[in-house]
Amino acid sequence: MHILDEILEFNQKFVENKEYEAYQTSKFPDKKLVVLSCMDTRLSDLLPRAMNLRNGDAKMIKNAGAVVSHPFGSIMRSILVAVYDLGAEEICVIGHHGCGMGSLDPVASIQKMKERGVSQEVLDTLAFSGIDLNQWLKRIESIPESVRQSVNMIKQHPLVPKSIYVHGLIIDPETGKLEVIVNGYEEA
Repeated sequence: MHILDEILEFNQKFVENKEYEAYQTSKFPDKKLVVLSCMDTRLSDLLPRAMNLRNGDAKMIKNAGAVVSHPFGSIMRSILVAVYDLGAEEICVIGHHGCGMGSLDPVASIQKMKERGVSQEVLDTLAFSGIDLNQWLKRIESIPESVRQSVNMIKQHPLVPKSIYVHGLIIDPETGKLEVIVNGYEEA
């Protein structure tokens, strides 16, 4: 059986048994919080539990490394929608120890792309268009510094109100222990 088939079979029973009722909430975050975290699978359940967040408490945004890489990219758009349209008042950027982005090798990643069918012509077109894949896929050298950079990009964004608190933390994916890198209350 394929993964999608398993998902759909489970989902049918989930809906029939009304298991969704335990998760019903509104689209507005109850704790008026946005959490940007890494997409690491170890954090899926651990991070909300370590932060005492239940379904509906926060807007959860995930990407590789918990990085805000562009001031007008999709991560910032999601943060701004959460602030202006959904009532969020605080933002937590949460990196983690042992992040895969800390060991990413752009050259190896590009080679894997080629092995899976991306042609050299496509790579050359991207390079000619000014897209430097080595830079785009660069590794995170320091998790604390990466968290600080993302916090600063959010705080300094011209569309983010000064009244929004932006915090930076690192979580241990083994224990759930949180370490504060930037305390947004102190920075305000």
